[in-house]
Amino acid sequence: MTHKPLERDEVQLNIEAADWEDAIRKSARPLVGRHKVTQAYVDEIVRVTREEGPYFIIMKHVALPHAKPEYGALENAVSLTTLKDPVCFGHKNDPVKYIIFLSSADGEEHLHNISRIAELLGRKEFLEVLDQAEDSSMVCDFFNQ
Repeated sequence: MTHKPLERDEVQLNIEAADWEDAIRKSARPLVGRHKVTQAYVDEIVRVTREEGPYFIIMKHVALPHAKPEYGALENAVSLTTLKDPVCFGHKNDPVKYIIFLSSADGEEHLHNISRIAELLGRKEFLEVLDQAEDSSMVCDFFNQ
């Protein structure tokens, strides 16, 4: 199974966010704008985070916000956002600087996406590319190779 390529307009670099909720909402914008997730999907992530905590912080500085498909995942998609100033979620791996927003319309693709992201995060140079990228094409080239 091959992954869908990350497109330039799905990458946002050095975004300013007031707090964790603002960071989630801004990281979702590319997928909401391209009709890959609904606003209700984003609202569900925020709601669950308020009630249960940031279940999607997967390692130091990295958040992988996602929700169940029935909340409004319209397509399998990923967007990637780096924050200008990291934000705190109240998690041991705070502050978060990188947000990989995930939409999986089905369970099999969800597992594939998680596996692909875990593989990338396991490579030290991936976070270096995110830190050094001057435009989204540098991130897309690395992600899609």
